[in-house]
Order: sequence, then C-alpha cells, then structure tokens
Amino acid sequence: MTASATQEEAERAYHRLACLYARAMDANEPDLLDRVMTAEGVIDSLGHLIEGREAVRACPAMLRDMYLMTQHQVHNQTLALTSDNEAEGETYCTASHIQPPAGEGHSHTAYVWAIRYQDSLRRGEDGQWRIARRKLLLDWTETRPIGWRGRR
Repeated sequence: MTASATQEEAERAYHRLACLYARAMDANEPDLLDRVMTAEGVIDSLGHLIEGREAVRACPAMLRDMYLMTQHQVHNQTLALTSDNEAEGETYCTASHIQPPAGEGHSHTAYVWAIRYQDSLRRGEDGQWRIARRKLLLDWTETRPIGWRGRR
C-alpha cells in the first residue's frame, strides 16, 4: 500500500469516527462509542477528564439529562500520520444544545459551541482506527432563541 493510500484510508476512517461520535452523543447511543474510542480512551472536556470506556459511554445520557436535544455538526478535518498505527487530527464541530424557555413568554434557546477536537488516534490489532485521546477546545459560544417543535 502506498503512503498516500494509507493517508487517504486514515482520513476516511477519521471522518467516520467523527460522524459516529456525533451520532452517539446526539442520539444517546453509547454502544457506538465502542467503535470510536479505545478501551482506555480519554476525553478532556475543558479540563474535566473523562477516562475509560464506561465513563465515555456515560456521556450521551449526561447530555440527554442536561439538554432537550443536541446536534453536533462535523466540519473540516485535518489528519497527520505519525506512524503506521498512530495519527494526530483536528476536527471542527458546531454543537447545538437545546434548552427549555427561561420562563413564561420566552423561547427555547440553542446554546451553540464552536468546537475544535484535537485527537490522538491509534490503529488497533483489528486494523481499525479509534480515538485514544480527545481534547475539546471551545473557541466561542452563542446563545440564540429558536422555534422548537420538539424532538422527532
């Protein structure tokens, strides 16, 4: 396999991991995270460390408890192979967190995060790429009123 084919394969795998992570968080599907993160995976969420498979699998339910709905939109990505089985990547993401009205006569709101995930990836013995460490960087936030029709 050529170096460019390896790079392209890793980039496709990384994009798939980002999309599966977003779906797991938004649809409260923790089983998907087993395909995304290594067993000893770590998420550094603004200095709060979430370590190991069970702690990572608890994240979707935590988001569901905190918000009416979330929607993570994956944007551009870069990836650099550091060896045959390791890589460093960055994913831009917009994460919208839907909140109930603050009171009578108020709208639902979207608390929007502009995120960059900085990831360390590892290819396992099964040949599959997974995220070993994910660091969430928050570039800015925005809160805006929305027309909420409920979860469909």
